[in-house]
Amino acid sequence: MVRWTSHHLFTAPLRTAVLVLLAAGCGRRQPEAGTRPTDALPPVAPSELRAPEAFGVIADEKERSRALFLEASRVLLHPRCANCHPAGDTPLQGMQGQPHYPPVTRGPEDKGVVGLQCTGCHQDRNLEFSRVPGAPNWHVAPKEMAWVGRSPHAICEQMKDKDRNGGKTLAQLIEHNKHDELVGWGWRPGSGREPAPGTQERFGAIIEAWVNTGAECPSEEARP
Repeated sequence: MVRWTSHHLFTAPLRTAVLVLLAAGCGRRQPEAGTRPTDALPPVAPSELRAPEAFGVIADEKERSRALFLEASRVLLHPRCANCHPAGDTPLQGMQGQPHYPPVTRGPEDKGVVGLQCTGCHQDRNLEFSRVPGAPNWHVAPKEMAWVGRSPHAICEQMKDKDRNGGKTLAQLIEHNKHDELVGWGWRPGSGREPAPGTQERFGAIIEAWVNTGAECPSEEARP
């Protein structure tokens, strides 16, 4: 009686082919459990923003859109932006978000109160000698546009809601973020202040790419 073994069942060339396939399968890196689409993105310095093209590594368009907004939120949550989007009536200042000094309040039109309006100190440009920041149309954002303490998901939903974004369409949001001079101050704060990451041009391109991929919002738990 002949006992059949793998040695008899496979010819030498076939055995070699099987071993090669097994080795390739074992050596191939399998996706790790719990990975996120953003894990595939290239690293970026805290002071920079990734180019929209870098997000092409995320095949799913909805996930790519969510990742783009998370990248944009690195600007939106930076003190240069968030300080002017407080939840209360007092704008913030500094990297730690301290209450504005001297004490001021937003007033009925978000530009201060009579006798203590924003333009009493803030001009249409930075004043380097006095270190007072400035840009055209200087004002605090309306309460419905408050960002401080909110997640990227909550800010994303606000930005898409015309009742909470100043009545802007998605196309107008792109234009606003690309070219508005007050938005642009975040990258030109003057007097040694830390600017927002990247440039306004790159930020505007990210917002445009987010809109063009469906303007999806990240999950409530997602953070940049």
